Amino acid sequence: MYGIRVEVRASPGGTGAGDLATGPRNHSTDSTELTHSTALTHWGEEPGMVDTKLEVVVIPVSDVDHAKAFYGSLGWRLDADFPFDNGVRIVQFTPPGSDCSIQFGAKLTSAAPGSAQGLYLVVSDLEAAHGDLAARGVEVSDVFHAGTPGAQFQPGGTSGRVSGPAPDHASYGSFATFSDPDGNGWLLQEITTRLPGRIDAAGTTFASVADLASAMRRASAAHGEHEKRIGAADPNWPDWYAAYMVAEQAGTELPL
Repeated sequence: MYGIRVEVRASPGGTGAGDLATGPRNHSTDSTELTHSTALTHWGEEPGMVDTKLEVVVIPVSDVDHAKAFYGSLGWRLDADFPFDNGVRIVQFTPPGSDCSIQFGAKLTSAAPGSAQGLYLVVSDLEAAHGDLAARGVEVSDVFHAGTPGAQFQPGGTSGRVSGPAPDHASYGSFATFSDPDGNGWLLQEITTRLPGRIDAAGTTFASVADLASAMRRASAAHGEHEKRIGAADPNWPDWYAAYMVAEQAGTELPL
């Protein structure tokens, strides 16, 4: 299973159901976290600020059981299915490697079913994610990149989408789309190197074994070019790998 992230930040390992039930939260068994330093205050925050973490996104569906079957077929973790006597029902799923979850159910939102669009799912290997979805029977678009700004948000078949991944697999540039049975639209985006300032430079985190493995492969390829430049084998390759992987994720200057 590839690791994907809903592009919002939430508490690590959270199910988002903490207000509905007590007990320990689930942690994915394929979660791998590497931290190279710690700090008393979080990056980008003013002293005294309270963490405000987006935990759950509610999506509108017409048939709760149908939607539950669909998201379960994606391999997403089922966190909760809580029916209440007043007709309210809350179903929660979390994508693999994601800190944020989705909820749907009965009497949760007045939004029209299928009206949620442009829901980002960030992956480090788009081809692998695309293949996994297709193998699960999901009707997913071909991989494409935007020929014009915002083309990824337009319906499939419209102008602006260029077939194939972005040139040189540029980070943030490659996409694929799919929808749930109600038409709620999901946008897969491949991100390998973050823009500067987007990620806390004090912490390096990989959401899954697949994400970590992909990062190591990119570091290996870059290290091969490094050894060509220095004209010798680099005995300190572990340090070089670590520096490359941290810089790549934080969006800082990569080692040469």
